[in-house]
Amino acid sequence: MSLTNPLARARGHGSAKAGVHHWFAQRASAVLLIFLVAWLVYAAFALAGADHATAQAFVAHPVNAALAILLVVVLLYHAMLGLQVVIEDYVHQPAVEVVLHFMTRVGAYFGMALGIVQVLKIAVGN
Repeated sequence: MSLTNPLARARGHGSAKAGVHHWFAQRASAVLLIFLVAWLVYAAFALAGADHATAQAFVAHPVNAALAILLVVVLLYHAMLGLQVVIEDYVHQPAVEVVLHFMTRVGAYFGMALGIVQVLKIAVGN
């Protein structure tokens, strides 16, 4: 039998008040991805059999360029959130967990930057 107050035993094991933001961000990005993937399917069918100039003109349209950039950013953000959950659930060594979180974030942000630059290069025509 422990004489410690139950609140003292539970301290540090309860809600960190941050899980709701993560849960909401993942659900919001998933809903946004539904619409962005629908646009991607539309774009794939619209550009089926098109030449390079037609595809470049399609991406050069500001709405299509913005949607392509948004798709890259939201897709990688959603993947980063999902990998964070997997790492937290299945990696039980703190040092490895920190390294994997760091690598996941760096990879996602690098991919976002690279994707944005590439879409802009296609849209501008270089």
